Amino acid sequence: MILTQRKPPDADAVVSLTLALTAEERTRSRHRFEMADGQVVFLRLPRGTVLRDGDILQDETDGSLMRIIAKPEPVLTVSATSSVLLMRAAYHLGNRHVAVEITPSYLRLSPDGVVKTMLAQLGLEIAEEIAPFQPELGAYGHHHPH
Repeated sequence: MILTQRKPPDADAVVSLTLALTAEERTRSRHRFEMADGQVVFLRLPRGTVLRDGDILQDETDGSLMRIIAKPEPVLTVSATSSVLLMRAAYHLGNRHVAVEITPSYLRLSPDGVVKTMLAQLGLEIAEEIAPFQPELGAYGHHHPH
């Protein structure tokens, strides 16, 4: 299967396969993945393509569809007693160019001991979890994993 076209998420799309990828794997526009059943899938998307949870990819040969899902992975989920404290954490993470998922109630990032210590010193609550990770793409629509 050679996937060359990305389509927007569509819960009603009839897909033949689902591919669970980590946040970093979703930044690969050209890559070979092997499915659990041994089937090989090639991504041949335009350079710089970042896949999002729910995206639909189309096979160039037969038009079959595959759904991308955010694979649960190790993350730090950061919460705070106030929105100002959470915004302060987002500011400091941005200064360090850390890939961050931003929600109204928490921030989520890849595990990093130094960053975890900094956030704890700021007074944030930090939980180590296994969860889907959907970092922000950035102001210019792309994401650079660190």
